[in-house]
Amino acid sequence: MAGVYDPSVQQLRSLLTLAEELHFGRAAARLYLTQPALSLQISTLERRLGVRLFTRTSRRVEVTPVGRALLPLVRNIVGATDELRDAALSSLAEGGGLRLRVGLTDCATALGATRRVIAGLTTRHPALEIDFRVVDLVEQVTGLATGRIDAAFVYLPVAEDFHIQPLTTEARVACLSSTDPLSQRASVCLADLADRPMVSLTPQVPRAVRDFWSVDPRPDGVPVRYTAHEVSRVESLLSAVSFDGARAFLPAVAAELYPRPDVRYLPVTDLPPCTFAIAWPEADGDAPHLALLADVCRALRDEGLPTDPPAPSPRTDPDASVASLAERQ
Repeated sequence: MAGVYDPSVQQLRSLLTLAEELHFGRAAARLYLTQPALSLQISTLERRLGVRLFTRTSRRVEVTPVGRALLPLVRNIVGATDELRDAALSSLAEGGGLRLRVGLTDCATALGATRRVIAGLTTRHPALEIDFRVVDLVEQVTGLATGRIDAAFVYLPVAEDFHIQPLTTEARVACLSSTDPLSQRASVCLADLADRPMVSLTPQVPRAVRDFWSVDPRPDGVPVRYTAHEVSRVESLLSAVSFDGARAFLPAVAAELYPRPDVRYLPVTDLPPCTFAIAWPEADGDAPHLALLADVCRALRDEGLPTDPPAPSPRTDPDASVASLAERQ
């Protein structure tokens, strides 16, 4: 069957990325693949070409002489494919009068990853009309499901029937009242926060999302208690923290967006980070305006969009925010 043994562009792109990184973990992260998936891509490519491209040991990865000889040809093929795709998408944008409705929460607007995607859209596809809509935690999901918005910048997790393009990772911080005894500390751990209830998000927010942002269940098995609030916006959550002595977790960028004298933001030493992404309905993935968005996300991925902000340093001043924790451009 013709073409069965031809390498795919994705396999060739994987070859180039691994040749640049010489590390399966870093290359897989750039390609948004797991390491086993990247290894399968490379081994399949080697089998189809009938040559060994890399030598691998437990300590290092090296390009073989044959692999180095093929790299210029591979770059030409991948570059030509990218030019073909870009030309087709540009013609589509210029001729179709396309509009992309994008939902953003307040936190999303301050992240460098958001600005980079939007800048990529306006630079690569200037004829595309972008309509920004500010949404809350409920609207970002219902807006996608009902078609009120086409895509949304979100913090994971989200529903499984959305296409997810991860953009960056960011620390999560604890939000405490300034009168909370723990607010005088430079940092806390999850066990320190078990004696007070967590602010409850509205039931309209999917259960997986609520569990993630309250870290329920906790690693030590201690049950998480909740307030009677049903919040869908950050401002309401912070008011519940301030007036009712409850606690909450937010992305670190919240410290920059919502500096309040009645609220403290503290690093949590054993709290995993959160992932910031852009999402759109899986069923709509072939729509022209979403094809343009996917094109920009691919380009940023290939350029190596930063995924890990600098590790936060403990703060000794309890009155200071943790603005340095947020990912910056």
